Amino acid sequence: MLIQRILSAFALVFLVGCGEAVKTKSTEDQGPPNILFILVDDLGKEWISNYGAEDIETPNIDALARSGLKFNNVYSMPQCTPTRVTLLTGQYPFRHGWVNHWDVPRWGGGAHFDETENPTLVNEMKRAGYKTCIAGKWQIDDFRVEPDALEKVGFDEYCMWTGYEAGIEASAERYWDPYVFTKEGSKTYPGAFGPDIFRDFIIDFLQENKEGPMFVYYPMVLTHTPLVNTPDESADDNLGKHKAMVRYTDKIVGQLVKALKQNGLLENTIIVFTTDNGTAQSITGTYKGEQVKGGKSKTLESGICEPFIVSWPGRIKADQESNALIDFTDILPTFLDIAGVNSKDKWTDLNASHIIDGKSFKNVLLQGDEASERKWILGMGGGNNARLTENGVENQFKFRDRVLRDERYKLYIDANRKPEKFFDLIQDPFERSNLVDSLKTGERENSFKNLIEIVKSFPSEDSDPQYKNNPPQEWDVEITAESGTWKM
Repeated sequence: MLIQRILSAFALVFLVGCGEAVKTKSTEDQGPPNILFILVDDLGKEWISNYGAEDIETPNIDALARSGLKFNNVYSMPQCTPTRVTLLTGQYPFRHGWVNHWDVPRWGGGAHFDETENPTLVNEMKRAGYKTCIAGKWQIDDFRVEPDALEKVGFDEYCMWTGYEAGIEASAERYWDPYVFTKEGSKTYPGAFGPDIFRDFIIDFLQENKEGPMFVYYPMVLTHTPLVNTPDESADDNLGKHKAMVRYTDKIVGQLVKALKQNGLLENTIIVFTTDNGTAQSITGTYKGEQVKGGKSKTLESGICEPFIVSWPGRIKADQESNALIDFTDILPTFLDIAGVNSKDKWTDLNASHIIDGKSFKNVLLQGDEASERKWILGMGGGNNARLTENGVENQFKFRDRVLRDERYKLYIDANRKPEKFFDLIQDPFERSNLVDSLKTGERENSFKNLIEIVKSFPSEDSDPQYKNNPPQEWDVEITAESGTWKM
């Protein structure tokens, strides 16, 4: 299978270079659009040249931005697990419970993303008539325990790095000699580069499902540590390896766009490019004339305000920019809205108790509206501040710290629900001047009061992850805290 995919990739490159793209029907004749959702792992704006990065060039990502709409104010969560569960459920972490990072394959203990407790975007896209595919990184189920986890969530096809599975050293490899899970099981691919395998799998899926519509979720393994050399570049230092990995990410984006074009799919495909959180803290880049340290795991702008680009050549005007407020809860309702599932009574897998925090921003995409329905966005989580107890995965704090922002101001709220910091992001985009004790203007004061009122509307205690325990496994971590004393 791997050889076939490599040959297919070579053939694609040859055809793109020597032939013309397949002619397409008008967008109006093609029915619901395909969606390609690209989620890069650990990469902030300071490493995308179109956003102002000065230490690197990302020509393919830049071209994607010029072909569509670049957003400036989109919030993820600051770390892997909270972000990934948020985009699947349309809920904030204080509702779905994955407030902190929890590496399911590594730590186990019965924890997993339970589709019976957490209705998902993917199942709804499938019910709307979409063929579904995922390739890359999941990390919220242990495929040894749940070999059908991805099918239960709604994916027809999948090709995944397993995540680091406790007790299986080979599973640590996502790059060179990667350990990959498919319907045939998990195995090492000697001599291969993981990102190439995942890219080729997606290209094969696009070629085989041209009639569509397709929903393709591509949570990349790039650019997460460990920092490695790529097939294109070698470097001796970590910064050089990081740059090589960013450039390879950019290359893959360009290859996917070419594949869509070659298969006559580009004009009726929505391409979303974004990242799950900021860059690793060990990496510093130059951004808009400033040295910016990676913000992963932090609610700084460098940790949660992500690049977010949407291209749809048949419908979205080129070379647009938006300051609309968007966060990752909005992905689910927006995609379903575009797919024609625009009211909750049609979301057959979402029961009445499943609150959707997100709001569709389809109007921003297609009508060019300057603002979304939102007046505020939220980011929260980060770190491994959770333990496995006799009650399952339990968050350390009853109320996890978080940030909220409106069009201009950003408010930090601590674990005691108290305001900690307050910044004017227009005048102070790098968050250097805390105004929490300097509410001198009416505008500042009104914004502060409005954001405080929003905080008051949140549940008094964050949820813990909701799931039915998987059977005990020999590699599970031991209980490390008593639930009665862990909550603070």
